[in-house]
Amino acid sequence: MIVVRVFLNGLIMAAELAAVLGIAYLGYTHPFLFAAGTAGLAVILGLRLEIARLRHELPFYFEGARAPRFILVPLVGGVEALMKGVLAGLAALFTFAGTDSDRLFWVAVVFAIVTYAGASILRGLSVSFRAEPWRWGFFRLSAPLGLAFSAGITALVGLGLMASPSVSDIGWRLVWELPERPSISQVSELFFQIKQAFDDFVVTLLSQVMSREWARVAAIVVSVNVLTGFVASIYATVIAAVVRAAEERLP
Repeated sequence: MIVVRVFLNGLIMAAELAAVLGIAYLGYTHPFLFAAGTAGLAVILGLRLEIARLRHELPFYFEGARAPRFILVPLVGGVEALMKGVLAGLAALFTFAGTDSDRLFWVAVVFAIVTYAGASILRGLSVSFRAEPWRWGFFRLSAPLGLAFSAGITALVGLGLMASPSVSDIGWRLVWELPERPSISQVSELFFQIKQAFDDFVVTLLSQVMSREWARVAAIVVSVNVLTGFVASIYATVIAAVVRAAEERLP
């Protein structure tokens, strides 16, 4: 039985890794499909989890029986789920936007590492403290994963694996390189460069009050890349929940 359990655990871990790699590969090869799928998944999870959260949260705001639960719970829960779905879709699209395949490959690597780390953290919390992967992952994991992803992108820039365009580079592209009717890919590439230029601007601004090295560290917190943490947390939540369900059914 022990040998069988070890073998099955190995299969589950391999499936977990394959799921993470498959998600990152989908974002790398089909960013728009990835963004649409992420938005839909966020809405589906949000409708279930936001309503469950509100049912426990309303007594904190209202006095017992006076709480208008039948009105507020589905209405507020549905609105929040839709808003988070839009946010997740846009964040997913910005994560894998662009036409530079080499850069997108490294972005996919960082995203896969962060997502796998998130799933592992949720699994550890579930095993050690009986934390609920669905709830903990959806509501509490996006911030740390966002910081981790932002730090990873900053590391790529520091290692020279990703260029950080200046405002003048973006202006040149807008005036001389972007056609009158740009394609979706060209627009997404421009958005990616604007996002990176914003991060570089934050570093330059913070460098006025601290060293450039510390400015880069501080800029990790306010980078647009932090929003990708919500995307990673959604997939980490689903993967961790499925893995824990499979592990609990082992003989």
